[in-house]
This record gives sequence, C-alpha cells and structure tokens, in this order.
Amino acid sequence: MYLQIVIEVLHYQAMAKKAAKSEKARKPSSLVDTRVVFCGDNLEQLKKLPDGCVDLIYIDPPFNSNRNYEVFWGETKEKRSFQDRHASTQAYIDFMRPRCVELHRVLKKTGSFYYHCDWHASHYIKIMLDQIFGENYFQNEIIWQRFNFHADAHRFGNVHDVIFFYTSSSNYTWNTQYTHFKESYIKSHFKYTDERGRYRLDNLNPPGGRGPEYEFHGVTRPWRYTQEKMKALDKEGLIYVTPNGVPQLKRYLEEIKGQAIHTIWTDIPPINPRSKERLGYPTQKPLALLDRIIKASSDPNDIVLDAFCGCGTALVAAENLNRQWIGIDISPTACRVMAKRLRDVCGVKEDEKLWRIGRGFVVRDLPWTEQQLRKIPHFEFENWAVIALGGIPNKVQVGDMGIDGRIYPVSATPMKREGELDFMDVWYPIQVKQKDIVGRPDIDSFEAVMMREDRNKGFFVSLDYSQGALSEIQSFFKKTGKNIIALTVKDILEEQIAYKLA
Repeated sequence: MYLQIVIEVLHYQAMAKKAAKSEKARKPSSLVDTRVVFCGDNLEQLKKLPDGCVDLIYIDPPFNSNRNYEVFWGETKEKRSFQDRHASTQAYIDFMRPRCVELHRVLKKTGSFYYHCDWHASHYIKIMLDQIFGENYFQNEIIWQRFNFHADAHRFGNVHDVIFFYTSSSNYTWNTQYTHFKESYIKSHFKYTDERGRYRLDNLNPPGGRGPEYEFHGVTRPWRYTQEKMKALDKEGLIYVTPNGVPQLKRYLEEIKGQAIHTIWTDIPPINPRSKERLGYPTQKPLALLDRIIKASSDPNDIVLDAFCGCGTALVAAENLNRQWIGIDISPTACRVMAKRLRDVCGVKEDEKLWRIGRGFVVRDLPWTEQQLRKIPHFEFENWAVIALGGIPNKVQVGDMGIDGRIYPVSATPMKREGELDFMDVWYPIQVKQKDIVGRPDIDSFEAVMMREDRNKGFFVSLDYSQGALSEIQSFFKKTGKNIIALTVKDILEEQIAYKLA
C-alpha cells in the first residue's frame, strides 16, 4: 500500500513538472501571449498589453519620405504602389508619438527599444524619443550603411539608415557582440608567432594609472593585475619581456572573440536582388541586422515585439534565436505573408493546438468575415482571395492582362525548383472582383483571358454572381470545354472550395 502511494506521488510530481515545463515554454510571462501575429492598428493592440511585459522592442515604421514605393513580394509576387500617409513631418510625429508612448509603457524596466528610421525625420524622432524615454536612457545612434554608393547630382549620396537605441533604465540586458578582425588588421597587429599561434602584445599599464605597485621582472611600478596573477600569467608563458626589459602581455588571435561592434555598421549588406531571403519589399531589412540587435539586447526565451512587422524579419530572427515574440501589422496581406514565412523558413506550424503547448504560432484578428472583407482595400482583397486559394498573386496590379493570380497545381512543380515559377506552363488563372454581383460582362472578359492564355481551367472569386454570369460559365464550358470555377467569399470562408471542385 505504501509503495503504491509513493508511486502515485512520484507520478503526480512528474506530471506536474512536465506541465510546468510545457507552460513555461508556451508562456514565459503569465501576463501576455507570445508567438502571435496580430492584424490591426498597433495603437489599439498595444493598449491591450499590460505594463512592463516585453523585453525588447524593434520597430521599422514607414519613413516620412514623401515618395512612392513599388512593393514587390517575391514570395507571393504581389506588386502594389503606395504613398507615405504622412503629409508632413509633424503629421508623422503626431502619428508615431502615441504609439511610442504605448511601446514605452509595455517595455520592461530591464528592456531595450530600437527605432529604425532614415534621414528624412530622424532628428525629430530623436527629440520625441528623448521626451518619452528620457535623455539619460538614450544609449546609441547606430549608423547602418545600407549601400556602398548612391549618386546624388547636387549633394552627397545618402547611403545609411539610423537606428536609435534606448532603454527603460540603467539596468538593462546587454550582450556584447563581436565581428571578425579584418585581414589587414590581423597582419598589422598580430605580428608575432609561436607554437600556440599568432599573437599581439598589450601593455600592462593599469587603468587610470592606478594599480598595485611591486617589482616584476626587474621593473617596479603600478601594474594592471595583482602580483599573484602576474606570476600566474608568467608561468603560463603569456608574458613577453621586450629587448628594453618591459614586460608585456601576449594576446593570441584564436583566444580573442573579435572586434567589439561599435555604432557604425558597415558589415551587413542590404537585401540584394539575388538574395535567398529577398521578398522584394523595398524596406525589407536583412536577417543579420535583426540577429545582431536581438542577440545584443535579449536572452533566450525573452519576449521580442515588432509593432510594424511588415514582412516579419524580426519575428523570423526571434524564432531562430529561441526568443518569444509578438508581431503586429495593419495589413492582412502582410500578416499572411509573415505567417507563410514563419512556416517555410522557420518550420513552425500555424496551429492553435500546437500553439497552446508552445510549439506553434497563431494569427489573430484577420478580417475573416464577409463584412470585414468588403471594407479592406481592393489589392488586399485580391491578395487575400488568391492566397486563400493557394495561388500566387500577380506581379503587377496595372496591366495584369486580366490575371490577378495563378495556381500552380502540385503536379506541375518539379522536385527541385530554381528561381521563379514563371517557366512552368501548367497553371490556372485567377481573377478577383470585389463586387457585390459579378455580371456576364465580367465573365466574358475572363473567358477572353482563358482563350488568350489557352487555359483549360480558371478561377473567379467575388462576393456573388448574377444568374446571367453563371449561365455564361455553363455555356462557355459547353462550347470550349474550358472550365471556370466561380467561388464566392462565403465559399472560401466556409471552406467549401473542395466541394465546389469535386
């Protein structure tokens, strides 16, 4: 009987320990859920978070550049034009201030904050952040050289971005980062070699000239280390006495971590057109940049927040480095692309059940109702529909020749894929109309596309169809044998696609 009780107690303890471990993996904080992408206005979402719940914040908000951007999503082939929403620097600061106030509120006292911007409004941003975080907690202005050259006809070329680094207090997480020495530096400084390898000589002067004074190798003066430590270094063969009789310390190349990274970063190139991680987004930042920031200002299982996720580089870096993370972006398309990137690059599954045990992630607040989808911009609606069908949105929004996306059936995908999918001839066109009722003229236009491209199957997505449109689809099939699959938003939301295709 006693043995049975002991076994039950041990079993209970093991189960409790396992549950506690699982809970810790899922939620490093009891205050906030992590591994979640929120779709919506970050100001509203931030207000829902409790005070002091995040260890590290990185944001890369839209720059106040008054330029048009062409956005290419290489991963999903979306291209869209957009303008910065801020008519003036003051409007931009007015937009960002309440968001930075909320970000400061949710940051832990030991936390760090990084604001990525460029020259257009950096000076005004610095003043705003000084007011919110306090001038004393401004740590660095980091200069990231993102181009090797940039020609401007009437001024010096702008080749860098600015990253402002603030903390909530003087007691913050910090892990010094290093970079490899340049070959020229190694040749000029590590000039000596022995059986252990290459080394350089460092003086043994104490900091500020103040240190223990004693006689060592016939020289009496203040030294950097105690007499006991100096004798130990000498015994290990790490003291070199120069011909002038001055003891110096050997520092071997292999034992030095590298050059401590300073505030000018020239060793991280931007995303180039041939980069494997390139999505085509013009302000996409390289993974190495976020790796450095996250490694420097957080520890494993800390919570990283990016409130302007964009294409999700900060989240991918956080996931790869075993950090917890929270992402927020107002664009439904960006959130879906972000989710796809987490699945494809990090191998993390988007699954509610797995998320609850700390092994997956979830996307929240996507516009999954028909009413919400009616309100989003047309290009967002197009991308939502195409991605929901498992297709690839078209590269261009203007002059797309009536094709909003393409579906490549599994049978068309080679085992080894190089580059784009454009070389494959087996694909089905998708056309999307954000209309209450699609009429016969819309179907006529899509039929012309299918005839021109010689496609045997095509997909049409809208909110609903007139009887004339549906009749025309049937007639077209009888005449040509080409099949148009007419899907409604309701079909997609209620997962009736398979039924329609049966």
